Amino acid sequence: MNTQMTNTTGTGETLIEMIKVSKAYPPDIVALENISVSIATGEMFFLIGMSGAGKTTLLKLLCSMETPSKGLIEIGGNPIQQMKGHKLAKLRQKIGVAYQDFKLLTDRTTSENIAISMEVSYKKPQLIRKRVRELLEQLDLSDKHDSITGELSRGEQQRVTLARAIANSPTIILVDEPTGNLDATTTEKVMKLLTKSNKAGATIVIATHDDSIYRDTSHRVMELRKGQMYSIAGGASL
Repeated sequence: MNTQMTNTTGTGETLIEMIKVSKAYPPDIVALENISVSIATGEMFFLIGMSGAGKTTLLKLLCSMETPSKGLIEIGGNPIQQMKGHKLAKLRQKIGVAYQDFKLLTDRTTSENIAISMEVSYKKPQLIRKRVRELLEQLDLSDKHDSITGELSRGEQQRVTLARAIANSPTIILVDEPTGNLDATTTEKVMKLLTKSNKAGATIVIATHDDSIYRDTSHRVMELRKGQMYSIAGGASL
């Protein structure tokens, strides 16, 4: 079994390892089947595929929102299925997730939503305020600092979700369809911010069907089709 694959941006050390991972839902839905892939520390990895191909399921497995039906998932050499309590909580603090359905606190302000991940790791209030303002500026949302997130457009909520995911400078950033509600200019700003996080050392996995964000990339691109993973060149991964 060859789970080590070349990458163009990582350190070469494997951070995320999926070994023969399958995920099925009752009664007989197979979301993922026999997936094996390695993602290196510092890599930006694009996961493409049509809706229903299994992209969101794979991201949920990586952040331990779901558990695999079969197979092994390791992060930093640690099997995440065996983590519980404090260890699991500590791991989750190192993973930032930008969900496709946002999962924002819609009765809180934009700044409060972004600050949450930093507050739970006891960052100083002045550092939190500075980081929030920086992220809002980079995502062209400065005027929404005190807006209630439930009153924002979907595109604005999407950017707030991304800002929250990366605010605490996590080791791993998982991003589900980051540009689905955005125009070309805003898409460029989102990708610029993700690239900045990647250059700062974050390992980033982006699930998308927007070919504009990976069309000319030097980063690795793999495709999920009917629960199985293929290289973009067409060969099945092993």
